[in-house]
Amino acid sequence: MIATEKNLEIAYLYDFYGEILSEKQQLAVELYYNDDLSLSEVAAQLGISRQGVRDSLKRSESALYDMEEKLGLAGKFGSMLGEIEKIKGNALKISRFGSENQGFETVRDWADEIARYAEELEKRF
Repeated sequence: MIATEKNLEIAYLYDFYGEILSEKQQLAVELYYNDDLSLSEVAAQLGISRQGVRDSLKRSESALYDMEEKLGLAGKFGSMLGEIEKIKGNALKISRFGSENQGFETVRDWADEIARYAEELEKRF
């Protein structure tokens, strides 16, 4: 896995499970992954060694991955977003078909309604 992908994955998992980390771990993760500070910069802000930051981040990563393995919330959420995109895509196809073929106003209305529901669901998350 490329480092940038891992950084995004940790930031994503942090959004779901960050509350399980200690306050100091949360701050380290936020500064390093979200604010893109270096280990040295994080160490200076936290008043600990660079190695201390690295150890804290590794423990935090492990805890976040463990929670995802146990609960799977982030994966389920990502899967749900993918399904929402499919719903919206199919609704738009139906809508286009309805607008190109006179007499299919009802199908177009249904498609528009599906798209609205999917967008509302997407906004909640």
